Amino acid sequence: MENVKTITPAEVEQRLKEGEALFLVDVREHEEVAYGKIPEAVHIPMGEIPNKLDSFDKDHEYIFICRSGVRSENVCRYLDHLGYKTVNMIGGMLSYEGETE
Repeated sequence: MENVKTITPAEVEQRLKEGEALFLVDVREHEEVAYGKIPEAVHIPMGEIPNKLDSFDKDHEYIFICRSGVRSENVCRYLDHLGYKTVNMIGGMLSYEGETE
C-alpha cells in the first residue's frame, strides 16, 4: 500500500500565515469541532466523505485533519485510491498550535 503524503501542523500554520490558499478539510465529528477548528478548514465528518465526493476537485490537493491524525490518514487512503490528491496533517488538532475558532 502506498504511503500517505503528510504535513506537520507547524507547516500548515506557517503556510496559512504566509497567506497561502490551502484546501483544509476537518473530518472530526461535530462535537469535536465545537472545541475549535482551523478557521480556513471546511468541516465534513469522516462518515460523510463518501457522500460528498462531488465537493472535491481532483486538480486540487486537500489537507485532511482530525483529532490525532489517524482518521484523516484513513480518509486520505480512501480518496487516494479514488484518484484525489491528499495530504494528512500528522498529529491532528492535538498538535496544532495555531489560531482556531
